[in-house]
Amino acid sequence: MNEHSEEILALLRENARLSINDIAAMTKLEAADVQAIIRQLEDSGVIVKYSAIVNPEKDEESKDKVRAEIEIQVTPQREHGFDAIADRIWRFPQVKSLYLMSGGYDLKVIIEGDNLKEVAFFVSSKLSTLEGVRSTKTHFILKTYKENDIVYAEMARDRREGVTA
Repeated sequence: MNEHSEEILALLRENARLSINDIAAMTKLEAADVQAIIRQLEDSGVIVKYSAIVNPEKDEESKDKVRAEIEIQVTPQREHGFDAIADRIWRFPQVKSLYLMSGGYDLKVIIEGDNLKEVAFFVSSKLSTLEGVRSTKTHFILKTYKENDIVYAEMARDRREGVTA
């Protein structure tokens, strides 16, 4: 990746709705060059998707969803390591994120369901029964304050003046 690609990526990370012309003006490149660089970034898989970031506390559809983080200890498969079990896990539609971790557990899964019972059923009947899964530990996400550098919680500030003696 070259310097222009990095600059364009930084702009798109901040605001993916920027037009080709806006990016061209900001980078002092020709619009055709910007378009070619973006196309190359998309074709090579550097840019995977454009999406809106939605505050889960304010979105009617997602604010009642239940999210959980599950720590999973697994026995890696010979010749496939953790990839084979990760491949089976990420295919479930409830799985929103999946990470290979260092430390006390192997995989971290973020899942989403309509209610607590649905999430618990998914963990007990789908995840924990997979071959190679030794244990799971579920943590329910109660509130999202910040995620992927986006602050969702509007923190109440104490606007009273301080008193000095």
